[in-house]
Amino acid sequence: MIHYYLTVFPVEALIASQLTPEQFGSYMAVGSHKGSAEQLIFCEVEEGFGDVFDWAFAKEKCVAHPNGDPKSTTYLSIYRVLEHVPLQYMKSLFLTTQDGRTLELPKTEYAPAADWKGCALYKELCPVSPLVASRLSPGEFAKYMVKDTHKVQLPAIVFADIRILEQNNLRDSGNVGTVSKLELDHIHDCIGQVALSGAKPTKTVDRSFFKKFTYQTIATGIYAADSSGIIFYPMPDAETLKRVNYDWGRSAYIL
Repeated sequence: MIHYYLTVFPVEALIASQLTPEQFGSYMAVGSHKGSAEQLIFCEVEEGFGDVFDWAFAKEKCVAHPNGDPKSTTYLSIYRVLEHVPLQYMKSLFLTTQDGRTLELPKTEYAPAADWKGCALYKELCPVSPLVASRLSPGEFAKYMVKDTHKVQLPAIVFADIRILEQNNLRDSGNVGTVSKLELDHIHDCIGQVALSGAKPTKTVDRSFFKKFTYQTIATGIYAADSSGIIFYPMPDAETLKRVNYDWGRSAYIL
């Protein structure tokens, strides 16, 4: 059986594989020789849509090795992939830790949060990757980023909302990695600017937040959007992780 995986972090690609999502995540994170170690976010997609990707090539090349071992990866594209994958063909999203443990996030319909606080931090994951502050809700932010009437826009986007640390209450903010006081001051300054500005709904906080992004920092979940709409992959809370995937929670430094 061939699976098709859209990787969105740290690289954008469409890959055919005979590995299950858990096997694929482990292979991509730590490699067959255990020489690499990196987080990976990928989505399983249905096959056969459109004419951008060579599905016949995948079936020809993604075959088992002579000794019977499954084919790990057959790359179909490494450039401008996300924009050519319709939302309806995207299935579950998977978060893989540096030691190769994978958590499945089922696809759900997006609904505006009842407790929207009026501002947010968003880590754009694909096809661009800055950290931005915004007074737009996730649904509004998604529409803003893909709206074709803007001078600068994206055909599609995947992003996560990030926890906003309270400067005077870091102890109760949970385990979200290391943030210096200078970084924290800058984040809150950017949030203040978009909250008070009547014209600019978003502001770039950090163009090089790439290596600082961890699963600990995710607030409600991960969003994917294009001109047709938005879908949502909710992030389980710590109590849920203890029940359903304790080992992943420990590996992600959440538990």
